[in-house]
Amino acid sequence: MKGDSLIEDIGPGVQVAARILDEALVGADDGEIYVESVRSESFMFDDGRLKSASFDTGQGFGLRVVSGETSGFAHASEVSEAALTRAADAASAAKRGRSGSLAVGPTPVNRRLYADVDPTDSPDFVTKTNLLAEIDAWCRAQDPRVVQVSASLAGSRTAVEIIRAGGASVSEARPLVRINISVTMEKDGRRETASAGAGGRASYEEWIQPERWKALAQRAMRKAEVNLEAIPAPAGEMEVVLGPGWPAVLLHEAVGHGLEGDFNRKGSSLYSGKMGEQVASKGVTIVDDGTIANRRGSLSFDDEGTQTQRTTLIEDGILVGYMQDRLNSRLMGVAATGNGRRESYAHAPMPRMTNTLMLGGQADPEEIVRSIKRGIWAVDFGGGQVDITNGQFVFQCTEAYMVEDGKVGAPVKNATLIGHGPTVLNSVSMIGNDFAMDDGVGTCGKSGQSVPVGLGQPTLKIDAITVGGAGV
Repeated sequence: MKGDSLIEDIGPGVQVAARILDEALVGADDGEIYVESVRSESFMFDDGRLKSASFDTGQGFGLRVVSGETSGFAHASEVSEAALTRAADAASAAKRGRSGSLAVGPTPVNRRLYADVDPTDSPDFVTKTNLLAEIDAWCRAQDPRVVQVSASLAGSRTAVEIIRAGGASVSEARPLVRINISVTMEKDGRRETASAGAGGRASYEEWIQPERWKALAQRAMRKAEVNLEAIPAPAGEMEVVLGPGWPAVLLHEAVGHGLEGDFNRKGSSLYSGKMGEQVASKGVTIVDDGTIANRRGSLSFDDEGTQTQRTTLIEDGILVGYMQDRLNSRLMGVAATGNGRRESYAHAPMPRMTNTLMLGGQADPEEIVRSIKRGIWAVDFGGGQVDITNGQFVFQCTEAYMVEDGKVGAPVKNATLIGHGPTVLNSVSMIGNDFAMDDGVGTCGKSGQSVPVGLGQPTLKIDAITVGGAGV
């Protein structure tokens, strides 16, 4: 943004936009104009050559009018007085003759959790593509078993401004970068691929230092090497220990979505109507925290202008809160928690996670693994699926080991964890003291929208969970 206001730079200005919005909100309960301008790039180096390089820019606005439970929403890529007027007319249909009382807007936010940097500006194109070529060459030089390397960079700067009734507005620029390295290794005709990535809301510099990208490459190679020796995973119900950091993706999916306000207001979540009840083992505390500086899921304010916060969802096993946007908080008679998020200007906001974390406990991680009689130690995860209406989930382990009588044995391949979110929470028997966040690669999907998120947890022991595999 050249000035303090994005819409002053690319559109008709705050006063014009506010006048149009004020007219649309007569008789409504809530609403806003969300303006966005994005610069983004991506580079992919694959199989010894630069496979793709892209640079994109885009801008637009979304205008929302909320009446009761109904949201009227219209958007356009042209930020002009005429486009805003057309959008206001369309969104106003949500009122349908109903007369409401306009909600008070969010408290103005001055806090910023990340610097205004543009990853698409620095370093330059040549430096970025040379780095990817260097990563490729370095990985191949480390081990003759490396047969393929893919390395990618992606960066963006998203400038946003949210305008509310009376012309109140808040704006900021949100950077986001990611580096990813994937390595394929071959031994005796068997091939295994593994990857590692990192990123956050900052410039590229932190992650493209040699010590950082080499550590990522080594991690990817180690996982591929481990899986070259993996045996078929056993099948059946057994003890499972989840490693710290990224394995929290299981809790994010199996539990996190069920704690979003809209699912609970509509009664479609297993956690609906259970406020104040024991829903997890004692010692389990889960929070959603959008305030951690420079993290992938963090925001200075959400996409409705509400300041993000640290929201406790489950405390010592007791359900104490949900994640709320403005619409659901108003209808449920509680405060908004700064979890109103949208993929872009072309989408209406909804309750979404930011950085969702299970807090650490007191147990020694090595002691947790040694406590396994017969089970799996799941160190890393791939993708998964969950049904929030019944809590059933399926997750694929990308690095896991067999453990018998407390001794770590062979790595196992194609281990799938199958279970029920609330049951898993109530089966947590040991919580490690090694809390860690993921490396900054998470993306969460909901209702066709994707947003960047963060995850975190310590080592956890789950007493019983179904493992799907080919072994016995």
